[in-house]
Formats: sequence, structure tokens, C-alpha cells
Amino acid sequence: MKDHNYFVYIMTNFNKTVVYVGVTNDLAIRVEQHKNGDSPLSFTKKYSCFYLVYYERYQYINDAIDREKEIKGWSRIKKNTLIETENKEWRFLNDEILDI
Repeated sequence: MKDHNYFVYIMTNFNKTVVYVGVTNDLAIRVEQHKNGDSPLSFTKKYSCFYLVYYERYQYINDAIDREKEIKGWSRIKKNTLIETENKEWRFLNDEILDI
């Protein structure tokens, strides 16, 4: 049986004032799409959320979707705390995900 990879991820803008939570099956491509290919009307384009700061990997899409919904319902403070559990300095992870 083939392993599947699904990702729940959080993007931010350069000043780290806005966060966006999403789900995808190809994190590297999706991050590039946010930067280059999203509609001008999209949230990530409007608020320049081009910088990956957090992600989680799941084998099953339903688990990833459930987690995305859970995180989206959280306060900004709780989202910040989640990011800081793995990425205390809020480093931009865009280049680090090319090989996953």
C-alpha cells in the first residue's frame, strides 16, 4: 500500500502579522503557488502570506482536513503557540521543504 502525505501548514507575511492555515498533498508546490500562482483576490496574495512557518504531516486526508479545521478555529495566540512549539524564532521554512 502506498504511503500518502498530506500536510497542514501555516503561512505568514514578512512582518509576521497575519497567518493562514491550509492543507495540501504537496507542500513544496503549494507554497510556490501561494507565492506565484494564487488569484490576486486570494487571502494569501492580499496579505502577502508567502512564508511557511509551520507544518504537520498526515497519512490520511481526513485527518489533515480535521486538523486544519481545528487550527483555523483557534485564537491567534493559540496558533502562535503552536508555531512556536516547533519554530520558536518563526524562521521561514520555504527552502527547507523542497525535499519532503
